[in-house]
Amino acid sequence: MASPRNRPPVALVTGASSGIGEALARCFAKAGHDLVLVARSAGKLEQLAGELALDHGVRAWAEAADLSRPGSAANLAATLRRKRRAIDVLVNNAGVLEHGAFARMKPAQHQGIIDLNIGGLTAMLSQFVPAMVERGAGRVLNVASIAAFQPVPTLATYAASKAYVLSLTESLSEELKGTGVTVTALCPGITATNMLAAATQASAQLGQIPGFLVGDVQDVARQGFDACMKGDVICVPGVINRAAMLASRSTPKWLLRRISGVMGRKAL
Repeated sequence: MASPRNRPPVALVTGASSGIGEALARCFAKAGHDLVLVARSAGKLEQLAGELALDHGVRAWAEAADLSRPGSAANLAATLRRKRRAIDVLVNNAGVLEHGAFARMKPAQHQGIIDLNIGGLTAMLSQFVPAMVERGAGRVLNVASIAAFQPVPTLATYAASKAYVLSLTESLSEELKGTGVTVTALCPGITATNMLAAATQASAQLGQIPGFLVGDVQDVARQGFDACMKGDVICVPGVINRAAMLASRSTPKWLLRRISGVMGRKAL
């Protein structure tokens, strides 16, 4: 993708300190992108920035921010404008997962999912997409989930937040046709990340997931990167996940709810 004055393209990756975000940052660095790395943990970001610069000869900058907080995306965008760092690729990866029965979770847990997975992602899009449209070039990769395609009892708020991400991505991909800006949703299944490890510690049932259903984070990131650069609208890594996605889109809603309900209640 071309960038102004023949400079290397710059990819901004949120949630870059670990998991899929870190793996995606490595994919973009390997492809020659400079990086703006965003997460709450400044120390981890600085370490990753140094590794990427050393390993791939790119420039990488750490920008600590809590995107669940109102105004955080606007402050980040203003900081980058002052530093004259135009963003060519926006990777919205930052997210949070809470597993458990809806009625047993605290209101703050539900709100935290909404604030980051929905509010933070939307704010980032609103801050960076207009400049891409004005330049006539840009790419967006929104990290959703296979949970976006179906109701998931015990992950109700999380699944709903990812359904929002998928719907917004599909809408924007059509709205922005002809502008030079593409929007992609990466919808991974269960992936071996720190988020999964933390959720497993909080819920013993998650530890019973068969190993063949758990995706490799590097493979998920590589497929997401490739889809983003090709301008694909939806990327679902893994044969089993793609089959589940296709089945969910062709199965009557009432039957999908019944199946999800039986499986979800067994997980409680």
